[in-house]
Amino acid sequence: MSNAELTLPPHGLAGQTPVRTRWDAQLCLTVSAAVLTTGLTAVSFWLSFEALHDLATDHRLRGERAWAWPATIDTFIAIGELLILRASLLRRVDPWAIVLTAAGSIGSIVLNIASVGVSKDVLDYVVAAVPPVAALLAFGVLMRQVHEFLASRQQVRTAPSLPSAVPVTPQEKPEVPETSEAPVEEPAATEEPEPVRAEDERREPLTQRDRIDLVIRGLYDSLGQQRPGTRHMTDALRKAELPSSDGTAREARKRVEAAEPHLKTLPSALAA
Repeated sequence: MSNAELTLPPHGLAGQTPVRTRWDAQLCLTVSAAVLTTGLTAVSFWLSFEALHDLATDHRLRGERAWAWPATIDTFIAIGELLILRASLLRRVDPWAIVLTAAGSIGSIVLNIASVGVSKDVLDYVVAAVPPVAALLAFGVLMRQVHEFLASRQQVRTAPSLPSAVPVTPQEKPEVPETSEAPVEEPAATEEPEPVRAEDERREPLTQRDRIDLVIRGLYDSLGQQRPGTRHMTDALRKAELPSSDGTAREARKRVEAAEPHLKTLPSALAA
């Protein structure tokens, strides 16, 4: 078996249709989670606004001012979360973003509870505290999903391409200068083997470990920029007639991801 055949597994290892089906299912679940999280965030902020509006109305604010006053509290949560998202994409820590988020969250929770007034039923305070807490958690989850999406797009754009096979240059024959003199008959000589080039001497054959690593690295591309599972790796190694135990596959994946750390952040492929 040639080295070119072992460099990358064929793209139809598990069939193109199952891979695309898994990718479509994962995309559908991600979109559904984002839609539900957005709806939960909107409902939580609306309930919090409603409670703060009633509190403002009870303390001499009327009409548009009573509705604008809750924004001075809950908007800090949105600003702080957006700044935290920006800092995480830049791989930094923004203390001001954390302070804004904490101030808006604590203030919203305290004021929502204060809007209940004096009550003997503890559940009245629990009901008042749920909307601001849910708004904080839901908005944080939404920002996490946005962060993962932007990070995955950035990793795909910056991922280095892997050559599918070692390029082979054709053997060039030396040009024979044309002369006007009659050819001189020379005695027949036995055919000698072609000289070995220096670069061919330096190129060592791939070891079994290198061939295993190349097969595992090729799975990231054939699975559509997804992280292969143990089942994918063992099947690919078995088809390449290489050692295909679970331990061998996992160790090869560790070596590949150590050489290219961005591969660890790719979404995991679902086993067929």
